Amino acid sequence: MSVLKRQREVRKAEKAALKRERREQREGSTSRVATQEDLEAYGSEPASQQDEER
Repeated sequence: MSVLKRQREVRKAEKAALKRERREQREGSTSRVATQEDLEAYGSEPASQQDEER
């Protein structure tokens, strides 16, 4: 019975990985992490300037 459970878990993990890969391909190589340019565009100060003010 534990063998069947492991096989089911492996199939589930593979399916999830396949879905992640497909989603990444659809979305392209867009990143969810803001770059320094993104922060500057929003008017945020660079981290080094924020530390100096304190």
